[in-house]
Amino acid sequence: MTVEQDEAAGSGSLLGRYDTLLLDLDGVVYLGDHAVSGAPEALERARKEGVRLAFVTNNASRTPGAIAEHLRRLGVTAAPEDVVTSAQAAARLVAEHVPPGSAVLVVGGTGLRVAVRSHGLRPVTTALDAPAAVIQGIWQGLSYGLLAEGTLAVRQGAWFVAANGDTTMPTNKGELPGNGAMSRVIAAATGVEPVVAGKPEPPLHRESVIRTGAARPLIVGDRLDTDIEGATRAGVDSLLVLTGVTGPVDLLTAGPAHRPAHIAADLSGLHAPAADVRRQGSGWTCGGWTATWEDGRLDIDGRGDPVDGLRAACAAAWEAAGEGRADEDAVKAAPAILGF
Repeated sequence: MTVEQDEAAGSGSLLGRYDTLLLDLDGVVYLGDHAVSGAPEALERARKEGVRLAFVTNNASRTPGAIAEHLRRLGVTAAPEDVVTSAQAAARLVAEHVPPGSAVLVVGGTGLRVAVRSHGLRPVTTALDAPAAVIQGIWQGLSYGLLAEGTLAVRQGAWFVAANGDTTMPTNKGELPGNGAMSRVIAAATGVEPVVAGKPEPPLHRESVIRTGAARPLIVGDRLDTDIEGATRAGVDSLLVLTGVTGPVDLLTAGPAHRPAHIAADLSGLHAPAADVRRQGSGWTCGGWTATWEDGRLDIDGRGDPVDGLRAACAAAWEAAGEGRADEDAVKAAPAILGF
């Protein structure tokens, strides 16, 4: 259900519609070494209400145990089995395509090696072992020598899989090259494009559903091009929280694949009633706000929760854009009007 279709929201909490939360981490649950304000409390409340939590990350460098430990330090209840990584999705993908016990050249760190071994495959570091596949994930210790071995193996016919295609990754120093950028080395040297396992590609969502047994999952994220697009491609609902990289203008100009079903300021929105976004006359309303698209631009009027205004504004902008994207100049005044 998209925002513009949500004309008759139920009276219960948003959370009550789903049995499992598939949660992105950085920008949703934490920001580097610090928890997002209110996130631990919102997640603990969801757990107590019987909703399964899974922490889903494109990061292939750390093991689920290390990620769970990080979460616990921040006050979030988590066990290794609650964590789903792109390394696990990539390893399962490889295991389904090569014979059991096959050698797999791991161009990556411990998280990737552990995932490969857990699927009954043999991680190796040289093309001399005639690996059936090459699997690549980001790792600070990535060397020219390991990239060269991966290149040789792919040239020899090994299947090439990348844990994720993120071109950058956020750090406290700024955005650094991600696995998508590093995997271009082998792709450029061999002419072979990798199969990608991480968001927004289907394998990571499939891995999450397999591990959780989710029947009615809600994907929660802060990025349109990974979390929300991944949900769209999987055919499940998504919640975009405004605690990470996506801002109001990004949402207002989003194309169809990047339009979330729900929008909230943060994870506390899980426990609020589902937003009542509905058509009224030629515009859309939510809370105390009305948004209309007139003469090629977005008009907003009202007062109250700015997120309600953003929801109404998105409905109007997305309807006007149809299968395309709203022009940024036509919506850029909206954040200031709403108070963002």
